[in-house]
Amino acid sequence: MTASDPTTLTEEFHKLLRIAGCRHHFPLLRQSVNGKPLVYFDNAATSQKPQAVIDAMMRYYEAENSNIHRGVHYLSERATQSYEGVRVKVKAFMNAADTRELIFVRGTTEAINLVAHSFGRAFVKAGDEILISGMEHHSNIVPWQMLCEERGAVLKVIPITDTGELQMDAVPALLTPKTKLMAITHVSNALGTVNPVKELVAMAHEKGIPVLVDGAQAVPHVRVDVQDLDCDFYAFSAHKMFGPTGVGILYGKKKWLDQMPPYQGGGDMIRSVTFARTTYNDLPYKFEAGTPNIGGGIGLGAAIEYLNELNMDAIRQFEHDLLTYATEKILAVPGVRIIGTAKEKAGVLSFVMEGIHPHDIGTILDVEGVAIRTGHHCAQPVMQRFGVPATARASFAFYNTKEEVDAFIKALDKVREVLG
Repeated sequence: MTASDPTTLTEEFHKLLRIAGCRHHFPLLRQSVNGKPLVYFDNAATSQKPQAVIDAMMRYYEAENSNIHRGVHYLSERATQSYEGVRVKVKAFMNAADTRELIFVRGTTEAINLVAHSFGRAFVKAGDEILISGMEHHSNIVPWQMLCEERGAVLKVIPITDTGELQMDAVPALLTPKTKLMAITHVSNALGTVNPVKELVAMAHEKGIPVLVDGAQAVPHVRVDVQDLDCDFYAFSAHKMFGPTGVGILYGKKKWLDQMPPYQGGGDMIRSVTFARTTYNDLPYKFEAGTPNIGGGIGLGAAIEYLNELNMDAIRQFEHDLLTYATEKILAVPGVRIIGTAKEKAGVLSFVMEGIHPHDIGTILDVEGVAIRTGHHCAQPVMQRFGVPATARASFAFYNTKEEVDAFIKALDKVREVLG
């Protein structure tokens, strides 16, 4: 079957049609703000939740609420089954090789801190190097700075171009015999840039260097296959992919996780405890101390099922078309400059308006019912690179529409009218 086959075209049309009709699945989007229909363009900060996710969490609390793993009674066994079933869903969603490679965490930030703490204790010493990029979120900068300060290691940075892309020709020289880990974002939260992660992983692996990928902004927008990427670690948060806050996943290749010491001590990560010695549990439980966010994990599972039903490839196409439309529209607004013009972008549009502070843009847009994010987006080095204190950021999801983009542009005209 070829791309021009009518059957294929019909299938693609129906996938996009399903996405276009999904807005009613999100109850929060039905409300008005300041007497105007809500336009929610703050999806890079957190996405809204479909009713299916809300219902799944409610069912757990109404019918299954119990602690997991060690209970022998009905509710505990049922809750354990539901929670561990999510690990199986994540395995398929990411194409991981083994559920033992999937660790429940509170989110991307905790996942990166876990690797920095545990991998760092096992493998990083004075004089070693950690390589990151100039477009990282603070969560993929600060843990490595802390590790370097503790161990006497050195943090190195891949520079970025004026378009907001990595200077790929600088990478080989930065990967040295002292480099112990590369930690790189898949998609920039501040610029929308989609990085060539597979190529970066291959470059690092040629020199025997493992790679961690921050996938917080990628997983909601693109299909992620960790075996195809061949990355050593991959981290993401549920709340950016239409699931609940307070839960996420760290994927790690078993060969590394086996060698890494536990991140935290306490219940569930132990096999046996005496005052003389503690032995640790098998993977993945070695890294899962204490009672987890069980309801949140179940919500993550429901979010994955929802995304699978819509189809990630269709989501990416829909959002690409929306971003293209929004980019064309905003470039027609006098005084606007887009920050981040990479060839490959996800649904993020960061911009400044001449003579107007981003916070003032956000405030007036809110009066018009349009929710965007303003500030440095936990990416202050990016702001410094582009010589701005902050940007206004509109970030899109598949439930957004071109009509909402038009309302957003109209609200920007209001900003110019009031402050321009």
